[in-house]
Amino acid sequence: MTTAPTLEQLTHAVKIAESIAALKAELAAIFGNHSAPAVKTSAPAPVKKKGGMSAAGRARVAATQKARWAKLKGMKTPKKAKVEAPVKKRTMSPEARAKIAAAQKARWAAAKAGK
Repeated sequence: MTTAPTLEQLTHAVKIAESIAALKAELAAIFGNHSAPAVKTSAPAPVKKKGGMSAAGRARVAATQKARWAKLKGMKTPKKAKVEAPVKKRTMSPEARAKIAAAQKARWAAAKAGK
């Protein structure tokens, strides 16, 4: 919480403000009011857009792009979907399965015997 300034502080602040104003007036008289920047009261300057393209340029770009798309779409003809027969799943004969299973059992038996 701040305390209110005393009467002495206020009078000292007023004297300083008056001396600042007098010095600013003196500088303005010497330099023709060029050294003291004026306080802006008008609206800020509008921000310039970057990379601006004119409306005519934008229209030309849009027209050429539309032409490109029309050309691409015009060239393509709808293709009929080919109906392919489903790929048959490979099956193994029962004899082949039995042969592979026997070979695997022999490998496991050899591995267990080696331990």
